[in-house]
Amino acid sequence: MAPSADPETSPSISTTNSDLQPFFLLHKAASRKPSSKTRRRIDLSPKPSDASAQEYNDNLPFDTFKLLWSNTQSIIKDVLKNLNTTVFDGIDKWVHASFDAIRASRTPDFTTATSMYPIPNNVPIGAQIFTALLFTKNVESVDDISTFADLGAHLRSNGCLVANLTSIDFSAKNGVGGCLKTLLRQFLLAGIDAPEMSILASWYYEQENYDKPLIVIIDDVERCNSSVLNDFILMLREWVIKVPIILVLGVATSVDALRNILCSSACLYLSVCEFNLGTPAERMDAVIETVLLRSCQGFNIGKHVSAFLRNYFLRHDGTLTLFVKALRISTAQQVFSEPLSFVLRKLVNEEGTEGLNGDNNLLREPAIKRALELPSLQRFCETRGNCIDWVSALSELKRLHQLWSSLVMCLYEVGRYRKISLLDLYCEMLKLKPQNFCANDLNLVEKDYATAVHNYQSPGCLQDNGYVGRAFQMLGDFSAMELCKILDRWEMLTRGIAEIHEKVKELQSQMTLEEKQLRHDLRKESKKPTARTYKKDWTSKSTLNEKVASFLQSMFREYIQTIESIPLHEIIFFDNVDNLHTALIGDPRRRIQADLLESRKFLKCSCCSKNDGVLVPSMHHTSIMYTLVQEHGDLVNVHEWFHSFMAVISNPPLQSKKKLRMSPSPKKRKDSKEARTKTDASIQAEFCRAVTELQITGLLRMPTKRRPDYVQRVGFGL
Repeated sequence: MAPSADPETSPSISTTNSDLQPFFLLHKAASRKPSSKTRRRIDLSPKPSDASAQEYNDNLPFDTFKLLWSNTQSIIKDVLKNLNTTVFDGIDKWVHASFDAIRASRTPDFTTATSMYPIPNNVPIGAQIFTALLFTKNVESVDDISTFADLGAHLRSNGCLVANLTSIDFSAKNGVGGCLKTLLRQFLLAGIDAPEMSILASWYYEQENYDKPLIVIIDDVERCNSSVLNDFILMLREWVIKVPIILVLGVATSVDALRNILCSSACLYLSVCEFNLGTPAERMDAVIETVLLRSCQGFNIGKHVSAFLRNYFLRHDGTLTLFVKALRISTAQQVFSEPLSFVLRKLVNEEGTEGLNGDNNLLREPAIKRALELPSLQRFCETRGNCIDWVSALSELKRLHQLWSSLVMCLYEVGRYRKISLLDLYCEMLKLKPQNFCANDLNLVEKDYATAVHNYQSPGCLQDNGYVGRAFQMLGDFSAMELCKILDRWEMLTRGIAEIHEKVKELQSQMTLEEKQLRHDLRKESKKPTARTYKKDWTSKSTLNEKVASFLQSMFREYIQTIESIPLHEIIFFDNVDNLHTALIGDPRRRIQADLLESRKFLKCSCCSKNDGVLVPSMHHTSIMYTLVQEHGDLVNVHEWFHSFMAVISNPPLQSKKKLRMSPSPKKRKDSKEARTKTDASIQAEFCRAVTELQITGLLRMPTKRRPDYVQRVGFGL
């Protein structure tokens, strides 16, 4: 037990509830009661407006990140929802057609429908449960959570009554009763202690809901308990006349998975219709197109981070949720590490560059100082022969990014005929150099990157010239009809970009004239030998393909630039793979140790910041304790540790001692006496609390019976 405190020197402690004070684990140093001199010094300090401006300056990175990511997140949500709209519309039409077929074949009267038991003599022969198999094609179900939620919302908006069940509801622990309880809670919007199907049947007819389809969505059938799922389907089949429930089952692989889960009798009771969602690669390409290419949100990723995220996506079986998480971390790291990140707010708000020089004066000076240090801005201004003009540089950045994005999309329209993904093409485009487009063999990609891409490519996929080179080579194999379709797509993609759009329209007109001439020549030569006609057709086709390939190659040679040559690329492009990898993999114990040893940087305590590397009583006690642990080995003697902690807590810092010697005030001498008379009980309490926190964080193991006076260290080094 701790020794009892001296009643004369110990502070009075009240145990009433009214004296309880808020407790903060991370606290700043307690401020002293200001004297008259201190009060006058505060009056001479900067005005409160400066403090509010400084607070605005500190919150600016967070506000910038919040704005950037909210826009990005809404774009991702919308594009994924739009991808599934066609499939959802097909399911909705099938649901209403199935419901009409159920009502046309069997509709019981009100008395029979509201009875507590199934219809006597059970179900007529041939009565089945209409079931939709929705193939998600995902190994991980984390991407499907939002998909099935959107499907439920889509069906509700079209007049359906929907209940969403998960594989957890079909566990052996809950049984069929757990499934039915969840079903009733979602349909009836109330909890039921004794779940029965008769309750659902009575509600369905008494509440006049019988003219609406009842939909039960099970998002991941392959993870459900097979026996519980079998019993659930058999129960629904018994009540199929009274309660015409339609099932929507999510399956990741194939229809055989349902046969492997259910027994043969349960499978016979299901009338199955199949629907397919897009593949993970298609969803990823849609996200890349809208977020990184078309939206021009300001933030983008560099060539090293793009390759890392591509491999991260492939290694996790195409899980889009993890990719989005990594993209969010990249955005946060870029915004909080780059002082000029507030410039991105102008791009997101579509304000362009107007008003950029009119920002707060507190922002302008640090921003201009940082801008002067950017090599890309210096090179841009040197080429124009003027002073630092980052407004013009930002406008040039937007222009080049739009040109670059439109050309990537034009090339993707060619590559998608051979199922070249936009993610692969995007990563490779970031590695291109403009001088490579002068080569006749279209070997556009650096050898080291082509080798790296080949390591992550599926077997049997050609990688001779890279994805860009293969896309260019494909232009020689297209027919005239396919070339016209590609040019129509290019005309749509380049609208609003005058540099490319006019040239595409000019090329379209040339292609139309040559196609008409080709058709006239083919009709004229139809009576001549076949070999000569084929030769004429092949020659004309080669001429058309060469023109299209030459046009696209000239556009790339003129407008594609490396990231390093783009002005202000340091602000826009994030390319720190090491920081991103550390944030994704995570090292919590190392991070906790670093934060404990450098707590003054996070708490921003004025007295602790002045004593860099020196332990002072105002520091956070857990930080003091862990700093003292560094002087021990793997075993820490608790007695020595406590006395070291007491020495730090009890003794004031050196500067305070000097001030007390110089001050003749008896009041200050009294305050110092009270500070030195801190009781052993209070110090022990602070010591025990700090030890408990170190144990919770996993840095210490508590004493054992063999060594009760020692604790064992778990974390070592940084």
